[in-house]
Amino acid sequence: MISSAVRILSRAAMLAGLITLVPATRAQQANVNLDWDPHRNAEGLTPFSAPLNSPEVHADRTVTFRVRAPAAQTVELNGAVLAALGRAWGETLPFTKGEDGIWTLTLGPLRPDIYAYLIRIDGVQVADPSNTIASFTGMPPYSQLVVHGEGPAWYDARPVPHGAITRHIYHSEVTGGERDLYVYTPPGYDRAKTYPVLYLVGGSGELPHNWIHDGRVNFIMDNLLAEGRAVPMVIVIPNNQVVHRNHPKHVEITFERFEAELRRHVIPLVEGAYSVRRDPRGRALSGLSMGGRHTMFVGLNSLDLFASFGVLSAGDTDSEKSLADFLNTPDVNAKIDYLFVGLGSIEAAGRFGERSENLRQALAKHGIEHEYYVGGYGAHDWSTWRHLLHERFLPGLWRAEQHDAAN
Repeated sequence: MISSAVRILSRAAMLAGLITLVPATRAQQANVNLDWDPHRNAEGLTPFSAPLNSPEVHADRTVTFRVRAPAAQTVELNGAVLAALGRAWGETLPFTKGEDGIWTLTLGPLRPDIYAYLIRIDGVQVADPSNTIASFTGMPPYSQLVVHGEGPAWYDARPVPHGAITRHIYHSEVTGGERDLYVYTPPGYDRAKTYPVLYLVGGSGELPHNWIHDGRVNFIMDNLLAEGRAVPMVIVIPNNQVVHRNHPKHVEITFERFEAELRRHVIPLVEGAYSVRRDPRGRALSGLSMGGRHTMFVGLNSLDLFASFGVLSAGDTDSEKSLADFLNTPDVNAKIDYLFVGLGSIEAAGRFGERSENLRQALAKHGIEHEYYVGGYGAHDWSTWRHLLHERFLPGLWRAEQHDAAN
């Protein structure tokens, strides 16, 4: 009996040892943990149901893409990743075909970040057929390349307290159908407390979940809170696609309809379900690209709803005219707590930079207090929008109130 018990204990100890060893091994795209280095090929295993390994991030942070397409005539790389190589939007890089019918392309090294890309096979643009990490949006899906650093980045899941994400489905009389929104509540959310609330929206091609999967806003916020760099807040991510983006009268329709959606459905839903502030100084509105324009033309003209704003990678060619009502609002600075205008360093040289600069000049001309920031290494892509949230906008929200309360 004793020997049997010893054998059982020994087997249990061996199994425990094996179990403890499993997390230490990191396979290519294992999708077991929320890995910060999913494209490191540590074990030579091919992603489940994929034909081969692609992309593969090497120790020197060069990247190899592979496509098995023996009958293809051309294979090219396209997407936001090219901006990191100093390439213009719309350019492509050619793959080289091997005798085995596998096309390969190695580039870099790249900075640690998350890059969107697509594969173009004989002119047909598709997501990487071997990459399990992809995004679906209001546009056709695309693949994501995760170039890791020495450890989890500020946008990765770290061993810190985490907030919760809740999806709400509701009926909209504005759009005439069922819609969704996501709500982030901070770690330790307590209904006995009242939280400020940020309404955060996407661009022309984004859906609400993209601020989570591409923007990593929940992880960014978790990490900022753990570092004491941000105020605990509720973040609401509604769908600001309120009319088909290719509708010929999109510009004429979208702003009025989005404002109606906020007033009639989104804000009442949130304030009925969560312990959030219901005054303008307790609400913020921010968005990227098209969402930045929603922030400008809906938010800045709704000072009865919002007092803080984040305009990310957006502006207007004639802000003096299009924002005339806001710019000429009496005592406007007394009604605004925080107005942030930001964009990426690469996009600053193009039309988005011109629009943002035009907005900055209009604000400065009318003496409207704001923060203007150009930074990061991204173009008009998620690298920029993650950076703007982490470096400036989220840490800046409601800081003045916190300082006043402490004094």
